[in-house]
Amino acid sequence: MLASLKALNLLVMFLLELAVYAAVVLWGVDVGDARPVEVALGVGAPVVMMTVWALFGSPRARYPARGGGRIVLEVLWFGAGGAALAASGRPRWAAVFAGVFLVNAALRRLWRQ
Repeated sequence: MLASLKALNLLVMFLLELAVYAAVVLWGVDVGDARPVEVALGVGAPVVMMTVWALFGSPRARYPARGGGRIVLEVLWFGAGGAALAASGRPRWAAVFAGVFLVNAALRRLWRQ
């Protein structure tokens, strides 16, 4: 049973990672005042986020963040997703996102995932 819960928790983390991308795309489109700006931000912001995650956060990262650096990376990464939701006029979704992240992070620390 515990192994299934641990696997589910890792799935939730993956879905949270994808939600960050969706949130920054949504933010980019909402904050832009003209179509070219919306497209630039809607494409550029997730590309920046993908680059950061690929370099420091992914399981095969070139420069993997460990220990306290990993905690800082995750707080900034998932915090950016929550902030993007809030900035795009969805504060309730931002609060739900933050809550799910906090529970997920606590369980990952408890289970050493």
